[in-house]
Amino acid sequence: MLIDSEDPMADIEKAWSHLKTRDNWEKPEGAEDEQVLFMTTCMESWIVADRETLKAHYGHNLQENALPPTNGLESRGRADVHTKLEHATRNCTNAYKKGKRSFVVLGELNPTTLEPLLPSFARSKRILNDKL
Repeated sequence: MLIDSEDPMADIEKAWSHLKTRDNWEKPEGAEDEQVLFMTTCMESWIVADRETLKAHYGHNLQENALPPTNGLESRGRADVHTKLEHATRNCTNAYKKGKRSFVVLGELNPTTLEPLLPSFARSKRILNDKL
């Protein structure tokens, strides 16, 4: 299961604890923390981390200085990250919107860029590589 964590996580290895605290989700019998993969705090965190892909996707009208810094992205609130991404792309012909447009740019991201900037992405990659 790959979902947004919605909030920063105290411990990215304790997925079910986060889901219990934040959303009151009960851990199903036999479920393991490794079965939950998070985009922390949201998929927009992944998107704003890859500046080269953003520049290629949005072109010269992207206002890169309006984006949040890439350090500590997973500690930022989802509303902050989302709002800054929308603001940075507002003058682009394909301005960022949640939905079809968001999934297009998500599919263009470079995993090599994301891994050192996003511990939850690195965790997901490690877990998936161990399972393959």
